[in-house]
Amino acid sequence: MEHLLSKINNPSDLKKLSANQLPQLAKELRDFIIDVVSKKEGHLGASLGVVELTIALHYVFNTPDDVLVWDVGHQAYGHKILTERRAVFHTNRALNGISGFPKISESSYDTFGVGHSSTSISAALGMALASQLKGDFEKQHIAIIGDASIASGMAFEGLNHAGVTDANLLVILNDNAIGIDLSIGALKNYLTAVKEGKNPKQNNIIKSLNFDYSGPIDGHDLPKLISELERLKLVKGPKFLHVITTKGKGLQLAEEDQVKYHAPGKFDAKTGEIHLKNEVDLPPKFQDVFGHTLVELAQNNDKIIGITPAMPTGSSMKYMMEAFPKRAFDVGIAEQHAVTLAAGMATQGMVVFCNIYATFMQRAYDQLIHDVALQNLPVIFCLDRAGLVGEDGATHHGVFDIAFLNCIPNVIIAAPKDEIELRNIMFTASEGLNKPIAIRYPRGRGEIINWQLPFEKIEIGTIKELQKGSKIAVFSTGTIGNNVTKALHAVENVGVFSHYHFPFIKPLDEKAVIELISVHNQVITIEDGVVKGGFGSQINSISTTNNLNKRIINLGIPDEFIEQGTVFEQQQICKIDVDSIIQLLKKISDD
Repeated sequence: MEHLLSKINNPSDLKKLSANQLPQLAKELRDFIIDVVSKKEGHLGASLGVVELTIALHYVFNTPDDVLVWDVGHQAYGHKILTERRAVFHTNRALNGISGFPKISESSYDTFGVGHSSTSISAALGMALASQLKGDFEKQHIAIIGDASIASGMAFEGLNHAGVTDANLLVILNDNAIGIDLSIGALKNYLTAVKEGKNPKQNNIIKSLNFDYSGPIDGHDLPKLISELERLKLVKGPKFLHVITTKGKGLQLAEEDQVKYHAPGKFDAKTGEIHLKNEVDLPPKFQDVFGHTLVELAQNNDKIIGITPAMPTGSSMKYMMEAFPKRAFDVGIAEQHAVTLAAGMATQGMVVFCNIYATFMQRAYDQLIHDVALQNLPVIFCLDRAGLVGEDGATHHGVFDIAFLNCIPNVIIAAPKDEIELRNIMFTASEGLNKPIAIRYPRGRGEIINWQLPFEKIEIGTIKELQKGSKIAVFSTGTIGNNVTKALHAVENVGVFSHYHFPFIKPLDEKAVIELISVHNQVITIEDGVVKGGFGSQINSISTTNNLNKRIINLGIPDEFIEQGTVFEQQQICKIDVDSIIQLLKKISDD
């Protein structure tokens, strides 16, 4: 049988195939994704679920002149392969390779960057209205959005606006009943009723918003998809197509365990069996330290509550949900709601742990300021994936949180150095603070195997002396301080260097900082957040305000977006890896 995928470089090549050849192409595309991701890792299930839909969209529409906006970009691997990136797909999510998400600067077929969810309807509507203003009434604008993403507030805002326009917009709901974890909420229940034929046709939420609704249809039936998309091309105004798909389609184990196979790591391409890593005697993941510690604290305090916006597995809030299902809430992809929900609970005396990835905390900035900090409510924010996150790249780094939290009154910012300190800061916060606190910690594993020690209270604002030296002080905050410790073990004149760890970025003990700067010739600050507005900037300000006139070197994330790669490669780019620190220490000690 003739191999089809190898001859397709772009949608123009795709359109040369007959409709009868497309099922074969779908199998080849699915096999290609499985083969590459099994070796190179990445997001698997979402892209397998939309293979037929991807082919149908590029077959029917005139891309890239007609625009596709994927929401979220996890599902866009097939799209990338069919749009001139098949030959480089093996570089997906690698340093200097292609991004794991659609990216405007990467391809004209990627019309909008979609690393965070629920943006597609607003973006595609903006494009559609712009086309109208330019007099182009034939251009098609398509938003492909998942059932977890459409439950977010921003998606509703887009639908609400689109429904009172005559924009040439098509919203395709990719309904597979799962995001990264299982979808939740009343809208999910409504969509399930629609799929099962239990919802009266006159009771249609989308139609009531003034969309031309069609579906649900089988998202793996190419003839049906193509027929319906061809029909919708001729319909003017806002349209909505409800498509039913299976996440992980075509790989049995991925269909059976959709959460695990969202991003399974390396696996056997034929059987789907995941290649198990040897995790014996390894330190724990920070997310698991959080999850197990929260359960431990909750066992002794019935006022403790857990909240996650759609990340129970990734944040390990699942442990709390299993142990105390009535006291743990997955609110869906709804960071703004999560923060204000936590604030409301805090007004009633609850001790609320609101766990949000640092990169997603950006989505609830107003709620953080207005609903929590302004009212000085003692919500405990646990910011997972703080710092550089590796292969997900610029859309997912948690590097802005220190800077955007620093300027908010009342907020305590904590950055534990290790697993034990994370536990103790969580314990300290649970015992009662009169302010909100944000505890930031990284993706991945820590460095301590025996971490489940008895709790100890930590004094807010404390500074820890890790090493006393004579001339040069290194101020570090968070887990990046472990790179400093390793670097100091490798320099010859180690006695020159002091090393101080700051578990708290805010408040700072200004008197102690002044004293430490004063007794050293120069200072190096290091953080895994942006330098501008970050921890080092605070140290600079204290030094300048008090006329200390000491040289200060700030290490951290430069004023640019750091693209995908391993965390180690990204640290090298930012010069905060162990070797870069060693070279700097040698250089300044020789000056």
